[in-house]
Amino acid sequence: MRLIIALLLPWLTFFTIGRPIAGIVCLILQITIVGWLPATIWAVYALSQYKTDKKIEKALQQR
Repeated sequence: MRLIIALLLPWLTFFTIGRPIAGIVCLILQITIVGWLPATIWAVYALSQYKTDKKIEKALQQR
């Protein structure tokens, strides 16, 4: 679900993963038509990093 949000509303992705300042910067970037593609790429990348961080955190807690 977050991947769909990252593709359609990149700025909202940052708010769902707890990075509101990055969300505001992404929104400013997304306002321009040229900035839409970089904002989407940035949101998808940040989402993948968030998922990786959560997996690492879970693995460390199981130790």
